[in-house]
Amino acid sequence: MSTELNPVIHVESRLRIMTVLSRLGTQEELSFEKLRTMLDMTPGNLSAHLNKLEQAGYVAISKTFESRKPVTYVRVTPEGEAVFQTYLKNLKELLGQN
Repeated sequence: MSTELNPVIHVESRLRIMTVLSRLGTQEELSFEKLRTMLDMTPGNLSAHLNKLEQAGYVAISKTFESRKPVTYVRVTPEGEAVFQTYLKNLKELLGQN
């Protein structure tokens, strides 16, 4: 049996990001600042990991203005949700928790 874990998601910071966003579902989004606070990450670190996830098509990032201030929102994409669920399934298989 050769169960592989997705290398894009398997990085600890990206796994934490995907876990939070997956709990919200594909229709809900979270502000960059709220996500940063929840995960206790620096803006640069979070931004770099979100960029990798966005390039893979796993998250969608949108920017807008609220009260004349720029705000960034992040949500998991349907593809990202599917890949994350497969990742969890494969991890459980590796751990013997079918």
